[in-house]
Amino acid sequence: MKKTTVLALLAAVIAAPAQAGTLFEERFDDSAVTSRGWYDNTKVQISTSEKVSGSAGSAQFTFNAGATTPTTGGAMRHKIPETESLYIRYYIKYSSNWVGSGKSYHPHQFYFMTNKDSEWSGLAETNLTAYLEDNGGQLQFVIQDTKNIDNSRINTDLTNVTENRGVAGCNGGDDGYSTTTCYKSGSTYRNGRTWKTGKVSFSNSQGPNYKGDWHLVEAYMKLNSISGGKGQADGQIQIWVDGAKILDRNNIMMRTAKHADMRFNQVAIGPYIGDGSPVQQSFWVDNLLVATERPASTIAPPAPPANLRVTQ
Repeated sequence: MKKTTVLALLAAVIAAPAQAGTLFEERFDDSAVTSRGWYDNTKVQISTSEKVSGSAGSAQFTFNAGATTPTTGGAMRHKIPETESLYIRYYIKYSSNWVGSGKSYHPHQFYFMTNKDSEWSGLAETNLTAYLEDNGGQLQFVIQDTKNIDNSRINTDLTNVTENRGVAGCNGGDDGYSTTTCYKSGSTYRNGRTWKTGKVSFSNSQGPNYKGDWHLVEAYMKLNSISGGKGQADGQIQIWVDGAKILDRNNIMMRTAKHADMRFNQVAIGPYIGDGSPVQQSFWVDNLLVATERPASTIAPPAPPANLRVTQ
């Protein structure tokens, strides 16, 4: 059996139908994305050669060398009904020369924003932006809440002092698992808190994690609760690749009581490399699903076929 046949079979089995709680599904079979609720930048390149089994096409994002955004431009956005929990599932594949940003940060890929900012607000300077992205072959989850930073008390832990503070850096709140940044931008500060999976999911080497093959990515996030007028550190982040869970945190703080009614209400795809792409490189996304919960049944790849000889 040829390698391509095995991969096609794997993709077909891993794929799961939409379930209760589905907010929207995008197969990228054609470029008429405006009719399916996308807005802002609706210029999308559809590849009919790179696609998962049963699909007519995928979204292609190509960076030219030195470019900060792909050839299709800035972020494409999609509004969703307000929700405290969010699940995303998609297939992704990288070009054989993919190196990402070549730095310890970026490229940004998927963004999740809330009702505390407008549908046209900037993606980064917000009351909360969550990111799901690949850095150096490892998936990571990042949050920023730049608008909430108390600029008068930078690098002071305000966790037990006030709910009027940033939770993603600059005002304290270390959870023991994430790394934080706090840096000045103009006259104000920006922040960022990152949870790395610690596992290479997109490898340069041929094998089950090879970046040049299609892989199924899933992520679930849930905002923390508010009790007694304070934000509680019980938010959740979970990430799976090809059915295997590689990140599971349930002590996350994403909002304070200042924003007790904060809800996710926007998803964006906005590939971005701040220092410019080191080389011309591409990645593809197919069969995107956004819902409020992960399916109850486990989505996992089948056991590898026995007694088969792979030929090129």
